[in-house]
Amino acid sequence: MRTSKFLPQLKRLFAKPVFTAEEARAQAIPARMLSHFCHQGMIERMGRGVYRTVSAETNLDFSIEDFVLTALTIPKGVVCLISALCLYELTDQLMREYWIAIPNQQKKPIRNLVRIVRMRNISLGQTKMKIGEFEISVFDRERTVVDAFRFLSDEIAIKALQAYIRSPTQKADLVKLSQYAKQLRVNITPYMMALTT
Repeated sequence: MRTSKFLPQLKRLFAKPVFTAEEARAQAIPARMLSHFCHQGMIERMGRGVYRTVSAETNLDFSIEDFVLTALTIPKGVVCLISALCLYELTDQLMREYWIAIPNQQKKPIRNLVRIVRMRNISLGQTKMKIGEFEISVFDRERTVVDAFRFLSDEIAIKALQAYIRSPTQKADLVKLSQYAKQLRVNITPYMMALTT
């Protein structure tokens, strides 16, 4: 089998477990060659314009690897709602899709198993979480609970608030929670009072 002249450029992209078609173009690799390398089994297409290196080892648990790698490929994306609730163990819901928030004006990226949520105030409560050797953007616990009341069912939101308040490992910051709720115009005071009295 003949070696492709684009292989050296492709190997430069192997330094990261995921890369975009745009990054490949910057290395002078044409789109047709990405299809060829997929067919050869050297890379795998994760979604439109996003590829992963088949040989890359991430040291991540198999159950969360795709989620983390997908989150890394969404520019300005922040893990939110069900996905964040799962990461913080504030829900009994399963992460069937990866919930990612993006700025309201940003073009919606297309990824497999991803639910994109456009939000106006994406900086409020945004933090970083280290998972394995990777760092992803995620809303903090308080923002996640408030957003549950904004976007999810009452049942899921109330259970998340209850788990947040009664967490044996992390102390609830009810002042911060109230501030976020006020900024995002969500009235969770009655629920907080019912669960804390």
